[in-house]
Amino acid sequence: MSPALLRRRSVRIVLVVAGVGVLATAAAAIALATYDWNSARPWISQRIGEAIDRPFAIRGPLALAWRQQGSGANRTWRDYLPLPHLVARDVHIGQPAAMQAGGEFASVGQFAFAVELLPLLRQRIVVPVLRFEQPQLWLLRDEAGRNNWTFQQDDKQPAWQLAVQRVVLTRGVVNYRDASTHVDAVATVDSIATDKTYGVAWTLKGKWNEQAINGSGKSGAVLGLQEHATPYPLAASLDVGGTRIAAEGTLTRPAALTALDLKLKISGPSMARLYGITGVLLPETPPFSTEGRLTGSINRTGSHWRYQDFTGRVGSSDIAGRLDYRSATPRPLLTGTVTSQLLQFADLGPLVGADSAASRAARGAETVQPRNRVLPVEAFRKDRWTALDADVRLEARRVTRGQGLPVQNVETQVHMKDGVLSMKPLNFDIAGGRFASNIVLDGSGKVDPRAIRAELKADLRRLQLKQLFPNIDGMRATVGEVNADVALTASGNSVADLLGTSNGDFKGAVSGGSVSKLMLEEMGLNLGSVVVTRLFGDEQVKLNCLVADFGVQNGLMRSRLFVVDTAEAVINASGTVNLANEKLDLTLKPDARSMRILSLRSPIYVRGTFKDTDVSIDKGSMALRAGGAVALALVAPVAAIVPLVTTGSGASPASQCPALLARGPAAGK
Repeated sequence: MSPALLRRRSVRIVLVVAGVGVLATAAAAIALATYDWNSARPWISQRIGEAIDRPFAIRGPLALAWRQQGSGANRTWRDYLPLPHLVARDVHIGQPAAMQAGGEFASVGQFAFAVELLPLLRQRIVVPVLRFEQPQLWLLRDEAGRNNWTFQQDDKQPAWQLAVQRVVLTRGVVNYRDASTHVDAVATVDSIATDKTYGVAWTLKGKWNEQAINGSGKSGAVLGLQEHATPYPLAASLDVGGTRIAAEGTLTRPAALTALDLKLKISGPSMARLYGITGVLLPETPPFSTEGRLTGSINRTGSHWRYQDFTGRVGSSDIAGRLDYRSATPRPLLTGTVTSQLLQFADLGPLVGADSAASRAARGAETVQPRNRVLPVEAFRKDRWTALDADVRLEARRVTRGQGLPVQNVETQVHMKDGVLSMKPLNFDIAGGRFASNIVLDGSGKVDPRAIRAELKADLRRLQLKQLFPNIDGMRATVGEVNADVALTASGNSVADLLGTSNGDFKGAVSGGSVSKLMLEEMGLNLGSVVVTRLFGDEQVKLNCLVADFGVQNGLMRSRLFVVDTAEAVINASGTVNLANEKLDLTLKPDARSMRILSLRSPIYVRGTFKDTDVSIDKGSMALRAGGAVALALVAPVAAIVPLVTTGSGASPASQCPALLARGPAAGK
């Protein structure tokens, strides 16, 4: 046979085979198109039910047509292929067997989808596009964390598998109830025809942790469940009990939440309110607002969220930084860095319940502070301390209070692990000096199930009075220096409780400087300003030295040594300061260097409470000329104060603390 004849015969064979294929395909298409699909509803319902592991029923008419799937500029080659397109009406989907709740998972007025033919041979139902019209969905999650929207159980492989690639929703209602996060909300969904970016709009109403939710948003018209690279656009605005959240960005591969990237704005009355929304423990704050980039992902092992490059304000203070939240066992972990260029001292009050009534009213918090108490009584919320672990660095360049508080370079590392909160270290520069401390608050309940166990160790070195109050007349020339040590342990559930049960020591020394009523009022020390007024009037008094040593036992501060040496007098103080009931019982015994201040010849009694202090003079008795130095006869207290006095530079000839302490036991003779 010649080659030409062989080629002609091969071409005829190919054409015959192709023709048979086309005829077979056409015959199959005609058969599928003319088949009464209503009779196949039980079979289709059973196969889909097996694939999604829950009851599935088509109660209305079922029809089939051959259609192309895609339209518009973003069509792929698959969209040009005609596929069998099923349209089912009155479709109902039940709850999975694992859910105890009754009722349905969804009901759909019209349910339209195409099915790829070849995967059916492998018992796979591949749906390129699934269209819902007038759907009603009931999304549920119980207290154990089981939900009804996960369509494949890890411990069960169904005979038929379902793969939905894209979803289109029009005019529907989504009900969401979550027993674990206490959410009960309803969203109404409708399509948008005129928006180039978004195809669906929704509104939301309900409750979240007994707080009202209101919101609205938009999303893409087509939800690509298995598209790895195509971003799904999202925009939302929510109000949850006064906390406002606005987000705009994209979600890639929504079925797995593998890449969420949003521009996020949050504002509200207090950061503590975010606990009910996010599960992240944050402190009580004044009203706040932040803006940054939120990225995150969820997989089988947990979730990972990053709030990056955020900026904002808390009260009148600025904040910026980054936070990283990662779910883990036994507790999630929060890490990151938060910085502030200018931090207002008043904005720190809510952290310990010491904020003003106006600040509490602004964030909707109940006022619990009694009018006759100074120390904050609001309890720490230690029940939340075991909700997560944390390792966050906080830095503030400058802290101000009123007209000015020369605090700079605040730095602390906040650790939270298994209910134990620590700030190691908490350091800052103040008025030319340095404050260094370590604080531990054990709220785990392992040491004391009823209260927090606290430890405080702090020291203040070389604080300069002229830098602390530069605007007060006479302070520019002063060379006074302050040094102090504090070591306390305590047990309680508030600042007042902790101080009222504290045990330890407080020691301090002031070398040189000046003192006046105005300076003490600037410091907020009203008691001191009252005493200074009674002793010297309202004038600047040169301070040679002040030394103090208090022992603290069960909240009772008892003076072991308290001597004030001024240009006018030497004053010895003795008595107690009760931190538990905020009562004072102090006696000041002045030894006047000048006869012009007659009141300094008599003891002065300081009684009453921190809130209402009474200062009186005993005019019936005369103080001993050397009465102010009696306590110096105690060698042990003198030895305890000497390190604080010698810590200073010693360069100031005006500082008489070393000379005062050097008199020691002989001073009282």
